[in-house]
Amino acid sequence: MSDITIFGGGLAGGLIARALVARRPEIAVTVIEAGERLGGNHVWSFFDTDIAADDRWLVDDLVTYRWPAYDIAFPKLRRTIPQGYNSIESEQFDRVLRGELGARIVHGDADNVIHNGAVIDARGPGDLAHIDGGWQKFVGISFQFATPHGIERPTIMDATVEQIDGYRFVYVLPFGERELFVEDTYYSDTRNLDSDVLRARLIEYVAARGWDAQPGNRFESGVLPVIMAGDFEAYWRSTGDGAKAGMRAGLCHPTTGYSLPDAVRLASAIAKSDDLSADGLARLTHDHARRAWGQRGFYRLLDRMLFRAGLPAERYRVLQRFYGLPEPLIGRFYAGQSTLGDIMRTLSGKPPVPFWPAVRELFR
Repeated sequence: MSDITIFGGGLAGGLIARALVARRPEIAVTVIEAGERLGGNHVWSFFDTDIAADDRWLVDDLVTYRWPAYDIAFPKLRRTIPQGYNSIESEQFDRVLRGELGARIVHGDADNVIHNGAVIDARGPGDLAHIDGGWQKFVGISFQFATPHGIERPTIMDATVEQIDGYRFVYVLPFGERELFVEDTYYSDTRNLDSDVLRARLIEYVAARGWDAQPGNRFESGVLPVIMAGDFEAYWRSTGDGAKAGMRAGLCHPTTGYSLPDAVRLASAIAKSDDLSADGLARLTHDHARRAWGQRGFYRLLDRMLFRAGLPAERYRVLQRFYGLPEPLIGRFYAGQSTLGDIMRTLSGKPPVPFWPAVRELFR
């Protein structure tokens, strides 16, 4: 049986290592991570319906916060959705995996480390020139309260804020009774991110709600692709022909950018595989990612409607209409498992953007 070396100890690489160590102890696993900590500096979140029951063991003890429901807010729609929501902080991810992997973790540049056997590359995106789309960019800050803030549930989208630079919403997670993690997010045509400006807007948002809070130590920012179209095979080849995981394999939800459900599914598939040779892993990861790409044309269509069928300041209307749909449909959407019925239901009726541009994107 071949040894397996994983380049990158982020979410995708770390979960693969965890699955292999737990389910395939006969295999020697090494994780090569360039940073000081596995997972970097992130908060990953997922809905209960995103992950199959048989795979929950991969993440259950990584979860730092759980809530039974969440809120959304739009100019003409406010709703509490009774679907479980979970968040993982990278500190917990690093702590748990470091305890399980121990000496299997090597810190350094993967290109300069000698390794044997098969390799799985999980070091982030390939060449995004092969992807057509917009950008989801965000800055998140933790805020500390002197007294309990009284907020019991996350607000996944507060789109009642001023619409700037495309579709804008604020994301609020109650991390304990005296801490909120607040994130300012934009679905933008450009990837330019001014962290200072977004930080100032977050402080204004908190003050406008009458919250007596001060910025804490957690700061997170990022820019993710919102995928409308692309050449999957060219993207795959842009980083070589070997096995890949995470964004290196193009595995993320095209609309939301959520990567955790895909990371769990691929880690589970690898741990169950009968062929963990270099060639076998290359085939498995390519075919898995290719299949996911092929199944997600509906989400890429919605992204084109979101970005190209209306004015940037009106993009929120697409999401406002979507969140008026039945709860199970919303859950399957986030899981990337929309049914044909879901697709028909989502696209039926008067579009929330100008009619003819919407039709053009529909038949594009």
